[in-house]
Amino acid sequence: MSPCLCVLKNNLRAIFIVYKNMIEKSAKIYIAGHRGLVGSAIWKNLEAKGYTNLVGRTHKELDLLDGVAVKRFFDEEKPEYVILAAAHVGGIMANNTYRADFIYENLQIQQNVIGESFRHGVKKLLFLGSTCIYPRDIEQPMKEDALLTSTLEYTNEPYAIAKIAGLKMCESFNLQYGTNYIAVMPTNLYGPNDNFHLENSHVLPAMVRKIHLAKCLNEGDWTAVRKDMDARPVEGVSGANTNDEILAILAKYGITPDEVRLWGTGKPLREFLWSEEMADASVYVLEHVDFKDTYAEGNREVRNCHINIGTGKEITIAALAQLIVDEVGFKGRLTFDSTKPDGTMRKLTDVSKLHALGWHHQIEIEEGVKRMYRWYLS
Repeated sequence: MSPCLCVLKNNLRAIFIVYKNMIEKSAKIYIAGHRGLVGSAIWKNLEAKGYTNLVGRTHKELDLLDGVAVKRFFDEEKPEYVILAAAHVGGIMANNTYRADFIYENLQIQQNVIGESFRHGVKKLLFLGSTCIYPRDIEQPMKEDALLTSTLEYTNEPYAIAKIAGLKMCESFNLQYGTNYIAVMPTNLYGPNDNFHLENSHVLPAMVRKIHLAKCLNEGDWTAVRKDMDARPVEGVSGANTNDEILAILAKYGITPDEVRLWGTGKPLREFLWSEEMADASVYVLEHVDFKDTYAEGNREVRNCHINIGTGKEITIAALAQLIVDEVGFKGRLTFDSTKPDGTMRKLTDVSKLHALGWHHQIEIEEGVKRMYRWYLS
């Protein structure tokens, strides 16, 4: 087939997908993890689109590690659609330190929610994974077909294995039982309701908080420092502690009045997607994409049916940090501790499958950083 015909075929396919498979606005949709970064954005997106029967439970109301409690919830609520955005997540330090927690808790959550979705005849399930499922040293950008082709990055291997198991569970139920479970693999996300705790947050929100606190210290704004520490204490140290105690704990995390010290060399390249755009992509897939749309017809072996969600664009950690410094207005030094791990040196998603299905991102990283800091200050 000629290149022009291929483009035409993909465009027609995307148009067809957009206009099929709409969900009733009154359908009951359960969002697991509806208070989290992505889950809260998905809830907001669904509400804006007119969905009126959304269901969510906090961790206190429903422990997804408790299989009996999850079964009771499904028995009582009988959701028609499920979005599994709940997960045990964290940055490099947390992933490498709490390895057992990351693999056990994520496997358990997936087992319970996907299992009960099947037993209760859920019409469609959307499973949210992560691009850390891909091998450490693979060709960039990362295509869906790269899954399981070589060794994973060591620091987040347990979490990655759990997410691989989740997407394979969806794929396997579809192939054996004809279910309609779609797995999407987002790149690094950031946005409203992000986790800014210094001990276990992801790279971008951690940098926003570190640089903000350093700016406040640099300007002698202890009211702002104490407000921040009260909102998110660090190892038990809050705004009620003495200046010296606050300075000591922040210095441990590389935050001083004159310097912000970040992990690694600053050279790794990362891709970032605004969380509300991830929500829009997720709802788009829920509404318009079926399992049969995720693989080529006629393949003897059906695999790698998950969908990468991202921008297809990347930035170095150092350049991202400088963007944040400029936005925050910090006047001190930005340094990197090369004795700390960088993690994977490059992680860029191939989003051609997503584009063929009809969805594209809109918010670039420069605008996203501005929005992120405004949200944090508010």
